[in-house]
Amino acid sequence: MTQDASATRIDPAPFRAWLLDLQARIVAGLEAIDGGTFRRDDWTRPEGGSGVSRLVEDGRVLERAGVLFSHVRGSRLPPSATAQRPDLAGRAWEALGVSLVLHPRNPHAPTVHMNVRCFAAAAPREGGDDVWWFGGGMDLTPYYGYAEDAVHFHRTCRDALAPFGADVHPRYKRWCDEYFYLRHRGEPRGVGGIFFDDLNEGGHERCRALTQSVGEHFLAAYAPILARRKDTAYGERERDFQRYRRGRYVEFNLVWDRGTLFGLQSNGRTEAILLSMPPHATWRYAWQPDAGTAEAALYRDFLVPRDWLAC
Repeated sequence: MTQDASATRIDPAPFRAWLLDLQARIVAGLEAIDGGTFRRDDWTRPEGGSGVSRLVEDGRVLERAGVLFSHVRGSRLPPSATAQRPDLAGRAWEALGVSLVLHPRNPHAPTVHMNVRCFAAAAPREGGDDVWWFGGGMDLTPYYGYAEDAVHFHRTCRDALAPFGADVHPRYKRWCDEYFYLRHRGEPRGVGGIFFDDLNEGGHERCRALTQSVGEHFLAAYAPILARRKDTAYGERERDFQRYRRGRYVEFNLVWDRGTLFGLQSNGRTEAILLSMPPHATWRYAWQPDAGTAEAALYRDFLVPRDWLAC
């Protein structure tokens, strides 16, 4: 942690207000495309904190979608949060953020994930320093690859980070490629995007502004893709492949995702944490797509590290 960051006490109220407003605006944008209404579920956490879950199940366009706000706190950091920071073990903590996962019904429309968050660990003694950091990002997981969709998504991610330095997007793009990778499969989860964590460089105002820029660019990155693909014709073959590839999404979230582990280890709200899972998924033994098919093209052309900005 930088000295600038660790010596700062932060009021979470402005970021909280922005998060709730962001959640409302994203939900409104998605409702306009889906044509349905997101359910609202307000909840409280016995250990401390509360949240608002906005969700759709079996929508016209979104087969399952969750846009979740949470602001929670606890007396001791769980193991997932201190694995890389053993010096923070035992500290009280506070976390707030918005996280979303959208699983469209149409196999030609990609699944998408986005989250923006802030985390603080309390000082270990009276008069000590709190430690804070921001994290977030967004990534795209297609089932049938479209280069124009991937290029648009990555260009919007670049635009979100452009005000913060020319080196930021390449670093966070590479971080995303490395993080959303199924090591046990040896393949990426999707076509990537941007990802960052432990962000405290340059002071709180810069870090908050960067994180908010990512959230503000989400609808611009994804809504045009969803609108373009939601009515593409498909049949049972495409749905079957979608279910197979959704199995990879389940594997990543349950095996590798730090956010899922943190939520479960901190006694988070299980229904909200597992809302990221697709409604239907399948697995097959040693299955491979036939050469020359659109399914094979996903593996060959999209599930590989690639500079989409150069396309």
